[in-house]
Amino acid sequence: MADKNTLELTESNFQEKVLDQTGPVLVDFWADWCPPCKAIGPVIDQLADDYAGRAVIGKVDVDANPALAKRYDIRSIPALVIFRDGQVVKQLAGYQSKEALAEAIEASNDVKTA
Repeated sequence: MADKNTLELTESNFQEKVLDQTGPVLVDFWADWCPPCKAIGPVIDQLADDYAGRAVIGKVDVDANPALAKRYDIRSIPALVIFRDGQVVKQLAGYQSKEALAEAIEASNDVKTA
Protein backbone atom coordinates (compact mmCIF):
# COMPACT_ATOMS: atom_id res chain seq x y z
CA MET A 1 0.00 0.00 0.00
CA ALA A 2 1.39 3.35 -1.03
CA ASP A 3 0.27 5.35 1.98
CA LYS A 4 0.39 4.65 5.71
CA ASN A 5 -3.11 6.03 6.28
CA THR A 6 -4.78 4.12 3.43
CA LEU A 7 -6.00 0.72 4.58
CA GLU A 8 -5.76 -2.35 2.40
CA LEU A 9 -9.20 -3.87 2.80
CA THR A 10 -9.84 -7.57 2.24
CA GLU A 11 -12.66 -10.03 2.70
CA SER A 12 -11.06 -11.03 6.01
CA ASN A 13 -10.78 -7.52 7.55
CA PHE A 14 -13.74 -5.72 5.92
CA GLN A 15 -16.13 -6.38 8.80
CA GLU A 16 -13.73 -4.95 11.39
CA LYS A 17 -12.28 -2.07 9.36
CA VAL A 18 -15.46 -0.91 7.60
CA LEU A 19 -18.72 -2.33 8.91
CA ASP A 20 -17.87 -2.19 12.62
CA GLN A 21 -16.61 1.41 12.44
CA THR A 22 -18.59 4.29 13.81
CA GLY A 23 -18.34 7.30 11.57
CA PRO A 24 -17.31 7.72 7.96
CA VAL A 25 -15.48 5.17 5.81
CA LEU A 26 -14.55 5.69 2.14
CA VAL A 27 -13.85 2.50 0.22
CA ASP A 28 -12.22 2.56 -3.22
CA PHE A 29 -12.98 -0.60 -5.22
CA TRP A 30 -10.17 -0.86 -7.79
CA ALA A 31 -7.97 -3.18 -9.86
CA ASP A 32 -4.34 -2.99 -10.93
CA TRP A 33 -5.22 -3.24 -14.64
CA CYS A 34 -7.61 -0.25 -14.52
CA PRO A 35 -6.04 3.07 -15.67
CA PRO A 36 -8.66 5.33 -14.00
CA CYS A 37 -8.14 3.32 -10.79
CA LYS A 38 -4.42 4.03 -10.93
CA ALA A 39 -5.13 7.71 -11.60
CA ILE A 40 -7.38 8.05 -8.54
CA GLY A 41 -5.00 6.13 -6.25
CA PRO A 42 -2.96 9.21 -5.19
CA VAL A 43 -6.21 11.12 -4.56
CA ILE A 44 -7.38 8.37 -2.20
CA ASP A 45 -4.01 8.46 -0.40
CA GLN A 46 -4.23 12.26 -0.01
CA LEU A 47 -7.73 11.96 1.44
CA ALA A 48 -6.49 9.30 3.86
CA ASP A 49 -3.87 11.76 5.09
CA ASP A 50 -6.35 14.66 5.24
CA TYR A 51 -8.91 12.66 7.21
CA ALA A 52 -6.48 10.68 9.42
CA GLY A 53 -8.12 10.10 12.79
CA ARG A 54 -11.52 11.33 11.55
CA ALA A 55 -12.46 8.93 8.76
CA VAL A 56 -11.30 5.54 7.56
CA ILE A 57 -10.09 5.46 3.96
CA GLY A 58 -9.32 2.15 2.30
CA LYS A 59 -8.99 0.25 -0.96
CA VAL A 60 -10.40 -3.10 -2.06
CA ASP A 61 -8.67 -4.90 -4.93
CA VAL A 62 -11.67 -6.42 -6.73
CA ASP A 63 -9.55 -9.14 -8.34
CA ALA A 64 -8.26 -10.34 -4.97
CA ASN A 65 -11.62 -9.84 -3.19
CA PRO A 66 -14.38 -10.74 -5.66
CA ALA A 67 -16.94 -11.54 -2.95
CA LEU A 68 -16.80 -7.94 -1.68
CA ALA A 69 -17.25 -6.57 -5.19
CA LYS A 70 -20.24 -8.85 -5.68
CA ARG A 71 -21.71 -8.03 -2.24
CA TYR A 72 -21.76 -4.30 -3.07
CA ASP A 73 -22.81 -4.84 -6.71
CA ILE A 74 -19.66 -3.24 -8.11
CA ARG A 75 -20.06 -3.37 -11.88
CA SER A 76 -17.49 -0.79 -12.97
CA ILE A 77 -14.35 0.54 -11.35
CA PRO A 78 -13.18 2.67 -9.81
CA ALA A 79 -16.22 2.58 -7.56
CA LEU A 80 -16.18 4.68 -4.41
CA VAL A 81 -18.52 3.73 -1.61
CA ILE A 82 -19.04 5.83 1.50
CA PHE A 83 -20.21 4.04 4.63
CA ARG A 84 -21.35 5.51 7.93
CA ASP A 85 -21.81 3.28 10.95
CA GLY A 86 -21.60 0.20 8.72
CA GLN A 87 -24.23 1.34 6.22
CA VAL A 88 -23.72 2.48 2.62
CA VAL A 89 -24.68 6.16 2.38
CA LYS A 90 -23.31 7.06 -1.08
CA GLN A 91 -21.78 5.43 -4.15
CA LEU A 92 -19.77 7.19 -6.85
CA ALA A 93 -18.50 5.64 -10.08
CA GLY A 94 -15.46 6.55 -12.12
CA TYR A 95 -12.67 9.01 -11.48
CA GLN A 96 -13.59 11.68 -8.94
CA SER A 97 -11.61 14.77 -7.95
CA LYS A 98 -10.24 15.10 -4.42
CA GLU A 99 -12.62 18.01 -3.85
CA ALA A 100 -15.66 16.03 -5.01
CA LEU A 101 -14.76 13.11 -2.75
CA ALA A 102 -14.08 15.36 0.25
CA GLU A 103 -17.44 17.06 -0.32
CA ALA A 104 -19.17 13.68 -0.51
CA ILE A 105 -17.51 12.49 2.70
CA GLU A 106 -18.45 15.68 4.52
CA ALA A 107 -22.01 15.80 3.18
CA SER A 108 -22.64 12.15 4.00
CA ASN A 109 -20.82 12.00 7.28
CA ASP A 110 -20.62 15.45 8.86
CA VAL A 111 -16.81 15.33 8.86
CA LYS A 112 -14.83 18.51 8.28
CA THR A 113 -11.27 18.85 7.05
CA ALA A 114 -8.72 20.54 9.28
